[in-house]
Amino acid sequence: MDSSKLCTIFEQTLNLNKMKVRIQQRSVYHKFASVEIDVPENLNSAQLIEYLWDNEHLYVDEIDNAMNEATYEYGFGTSDDANDHNKSFMNESESESEWRFDCDKLEIGGHL
Repeated sequence: MDSSKLCTIFEQTLNLNKMKVRIQQRSVYHKFASVEIDVPENLNSAQLIEYLWDNEHLYVDEIDNAMNEATYEYGFGTSDDANDHNKSFMNESESESEWRFDCDKLEIGGHL
Protein backbone atom coordinates (compact mmCIF):
# COMPACT_ATOMS: atom_id res chain seq x y z
CA MET A 1 0.00 0.00 0.00
CA ASP A 2 1.41 3.38 -0.91
CA SER A 3 2.05 6.06 1.74
CA SER A 4 -0.69 8.43 0.50
CA LYS A 5 -3.36 5.76 1.07
CA LEU A 6 -1.92 5.04 4.50
CA CYS A 7 -2.09 8.77 5.33
CA THR A 8 -5.72 8.94 4.22
CA ILE A 9 -6.67 5.88 6.30
CA PHE A 10 -4.80 7.33 9.29
CA GLU A 11 -6.56 10.72 8.95
CA GLN A 12 -9.94 9.03 8.68
CA THR A 13 -9.19 7.01 11.80
CA LEU A 14 -8.20 10.18 13.66
CA ASN A 15 -11.44 11.88 12.58
CA LEU A 16 -13.46 8.94 13.86
CA ASN A 17 -11.88 9.38 17.27
CA LYS A 18 -12.76 13.06 17.62
CA MET A 19 -15.73 14.89 19.00
CA LYS A 20 -16.82 18.48 18.76
CA VAL A 21 -16.69 20.87 21.70
CA ARG A 22 -18.49 24.21 21.54
CA ILE A 23 -16.69 27.12 23.20
CA GLN A 24 -18.94 29.97 24.34
CA GLN A 25 -18.57 33.29 26.07
CA ARG A 26 -21.02 35.86 27.34
CA SER A 27 -19.63 39.33 27.91
CA VAL A 28 -21.63 42.03 29.63
CA TYR A 29 -21.37 45.66 28.60
CA HIS A 30 -23.30 48.61 29.90
CA LYS A 31 -23.90 52.27 29.17
CA PHE A 32 -24.11 55.00 31.76
CA ALA A 33 -25.66 58.44 31.36
CA SER A 34 -26.36 61.26 33.74
CA VAL A 35 -28.31 64.50 33.28
CA GLU A 36 -29.22 67.32 35.63
CA ILE A 37 -32.62 68.97 35.81
CA ASP A 38 -33.95 71.95 37.74
CA VAL A 39 -36.63 71.32 40.34
CA PRO A 40 -38.47 73.71 42.66
CA GLU A 41 -36.30 74.84 45.56
CA ASN A 42 -39.00 74.38 48.23
CA LEU A 43 -39.32 70.57 47.98
CA ASN A 44 -38.46 68.34 50.92
CA SER A 45 -37.10 64.80 50.46
CA ALA A 46 -40.47 63.05 50.15
CA GLN A 47 -41.83 65.75 47.84
CA LEU A 48 -38.75 65.52 45.62
CA ILE A 49 -39.25 61.81 44.99
CA GLU A 50 -42.93 62.33 44.18
CA TYR A 51 -42.05 65.29 41.96
CA LEU A 52 -39.56 63.19 39.97
CA TRP A 53 -42.11 60.40 39.50
CA ASP A 54 -44.83 62.82 38.44
CA ASN A 55 -42.59 64.82 36.09
CA GLU A 56 -40.52 62.24 34.28
CA HIS A 57 -41.15 64.19 31.07
CA LEU A 58 -38.51 66.62 32.39
CA TYR A 59 -35.73 64.03 32.02
CA VAL A 60 -36.70 60.92 30.02
CA ASP A 61 -35.93 62.33 26.57
CA GLU A 62 -32.76 63.99 27.78
CA ILE A 63 -31.50 60.81 29.45
CA ASP A 64 -32.43 58.75 26.36
CA ASN A 65 -30.37 61.10 24.19
CA ALA A 66 -27.46 60.94 26.61
CA MET A 67 -27.71 57.15 26.67
CA ASN A 68 -27.62 57.03 22.87
CA GLU A 69 -24.41 59.09 22.93
CA ALA A 70 -22.78 57.03 25.70
CA THR A 71 -20.16 54.44 24.84
CA TYR A 72 -20.28 50.83 25.95
CA GLU A 73 -18.15 49.93 28.93
CA TYR A 74 -17.21 46.39 29.92
CA GLY A 75 -18.96 44.97 32.99
CA PHE A 76 -22.18 45.45 34.92
CA GLY A 77 -21.45 49.04 35.92
CA THR A 78 -22.18 48.29 39.56
CA SER A 79 -18.67 47.77 40.90
CA ASP A 80 -16.92 50.21 43.19
CA ASP A 81 -14.62 51.21 40.32
CA ALA A 82 -17.54 51.98 37.99
CA ASN A 83 -19.41 53.88 40.69
CA ASP A 84 -16.33 55.91 41.60
CA HIS A 85 -15.74 56.71 37.95
CA ASN A 86 -19.36 57.71 37.30
CA LYS A 87 -19.94 59.29 40.72
CA SER A 88 -22.96 57.07 41.18
CA PHE A 89 -24.36 54.40 43.47
CA MET A 90 -25.66 51.83 40.99
CA ASN A 91 -25.94 48.51 42.80
CA GLU A 92 -28.59 46.32 41.14
CA SER A 93 -26.44 43.96 39.06
CA GLU A 94 -29.42 41.59 38.70
CA SER A 95 -31.51 44.33 37.04
CA GLU A 96 -31.40 45.02 33.33
CA SER A 97 -31.81 48.74 33.89
CA GLU A 98 -31.42 50.97 36.90
CA TRP A 99 -32.57 54.56 37.53
CA ARG A 100 -31.32 56.73 40.39
CA PHE A 101 -31.49 60.33 41.52
CA ASP A 102 -29.15 62.27 43.77
CA CYS A 103 -29.68 65.70 45.31
CA ASP A 104 -26.62 67.19 46.98
CA LYS A 105 -28.56 70.04 48.59
CA LEU A 106 -30.97 67.71 50.43
CA GLU A 107 -28.25 65.08 50.84
CA ILE A 108 -30.49 62.31 49.53
CA GLY A 109 -30.54 59.89 46.65
CA GLY A 110 -32.18 56.65 45.74
CA HIS A 111 -33.77 54.57 43.05
CA LEU A 112 -36.58 55.76 40.84
